[in-house]
Amino acid sequence: MRGAEHLVWPAEESPLVYEDLLRIDDTLDEPTIGVMDRARVLAHLPRLAARGSRLHVTGIGGDHVAWCSEASYHRLLLRRPMLAIGRLRGFRALLHWPYGPMLRTLADRRSYRRWLTGSLADLRAPLPPPVTGALGWGVPPRLFPWITPDAGHMAAEVLAETAPYAEPLGADRGQHADLHAIHDTCRIIRQWDQMSVRAGLPMTSPFLDDRVIEACLSVRPQDRVTPWRYKPLLTAAMRGVVPEECLRRTSKAEASLDAAEGLRRHGPDVQALWADSRLARLGLVDTALLKDLTARPDTPELREAILYSTIGCEVWLRTLEPFDKEDGR
Repeated sequence: MRGAEHLVWPAEESPLVYEDLLRIDDTLDEPTIGVMDRARVLAHLPRLAARGSRLHVTGIGGDHVAWCSEASYHRLLLRRPMLAIGRLRGFRALLHWPYGPMLRTLADRRSYRRWLTGSLADLRAPLPPPVTGALGWGVPPRLFPWITPDAGHMAAEVLAETAPYAEPLGADRGQHADLHAIHDTCRIIRQWDQMSVRAGLPMTSPFLDDRVIEACLSVRPQDRVTPWRYKPLLTAAMRGVVPEECLRRTSKAEASLDAAEGLRRHGPDVQALWADSRLARLGLVDTALLKDLTARPDTPELREAILYSTIGCEVWLRTLEPFDKEDGR
């Protein structure tokens, strides 16, 4: 950007996941997994504001609008079978999808409502292979092992009451998955923006502007997601704007190593959440299981960030109470 002042901070200065969980006192609309990265999101805002920045522009949302769900190929298989079969074979090789679950998911013609209703038979069943969620209506609802029987019973009752009336967000699985991901991200961004405003520098994420979303979703799914190219829509839009080296990327980083290091460093704070858990007081979680999992930061179970939503609920409940800054409780 011409005329811009480029400020670069060493990566090691950025806070890790799980930092300062005990000191969060933001009044938020709802529980959010965004609290996990709160310290990281806000860390550099004071220095940016001091240099004259009045609005912090982020790139959040690019993954959600410039890419799309492979579930779009469920519908394309009927409309353009030769294209879909070739692409699906590519996805299978790239993502190591097993044939059996892949073919069963592609053959499944249930409506969203029937799929959701059918998935409620056992909320504690193991999750199906990832390809089932990738090509289906989504990942079926499941309860974590630390959810108590009473809490599980309440969740099952609510889902059983609402599932018969559930409607998808789009006309097919791909549209539903894309809009669901955008909605979920926007909910997190809303909470981050509230935190950011309170820290003194408002945040904006233009990828999630309504008109940008509309423009991106107007592009055919097969031109947005393909096993042969990474984010082709974004690559085409940025040709001649960003360096070719960036446009040649075929993947992006993932944060499981940062999360593991964060849990090693801040594990005592997370354990403190469970030692005096508001969720446990309500009879919703088994803290013994949570303490055991928190004590194992490198376990493969945590690669899918399964602790985040529970911690988000725990922190949110604490923000509803008077806050003592001396002891962080």
